[in-house]
Amino acid sequence: MTIYSLYIYDRHCACVYYQDWHRTKQPKRAGEGGILNAVSQAVSPLTPDGAAPTPSAFTSPRNTLSSTTGLVVAIGEDPPVQDPVEHARSSTLPFDEEAKLVYGVILSLRNMVKKLSGRDEQFTSYRTSTYRLHLYETVSGYKFVMLSDAATEGLRFVLRQIYNGPFLDFVVRNPLVPMDSQVQGIDNDYFRASIDRLIRGLSVFN
Repeated sequence: MTIYSLYIYDRHCACVYYQDWHRTKQPKRAGEGGILNAVSQAVSPLTPDGAAPTPSAFTSPRNTLSSTTGLVVAIGEDPPVQDPVEHARSSTLPFDEEAKLVYGVILSLRNMVKKLSGRDEQFTSYRTSTYRLHLYETVSGYKFVMLSDAATEGLRFVLRQIYNGPFLDFVVRNPLVPMDSQVQGIDNDYFRASIDRLIRGLSVFN
């Protein structure tokens, strides 16, 4: 059992935060204007000069802001790839498209559950053969979405912990973090480090 990634969406349906742990295929960087600024250094668009955004000060035993996976490149007709990480990402969706797909699945399944089961039922998770999606929605419209291994039990309580702990402490009560700006994501290293510490402390993390 393991945890793959965490997405946070605001009430405007925009992804304002992203963090991953055990993903083997990283998403490609989002296109310019595809996501809000400062959602994650790992998926933010490249700057106009082609360089990666300034790295965050956040560090951990395994840096979650950059991929550490290697890639063996076969010699063939194509020219050698200079950046294996970017080459590995080229076979996956850009992050802005991935974030839209995740939100679309949540919206569709939530509406289906409401129509089939009535207003008392809530959509909290679903499972496929390869992963399980967990959802926690706040009264203010923020949606916390976590992807984990298919064998993992419900992690809604973990998402509630993230909301009641790090989110309230470092985002809601922080006057320097703009809420509902529709321009800026959650750019707070303390928030990111606190989530990383919380997730790594779970028994299902490994």
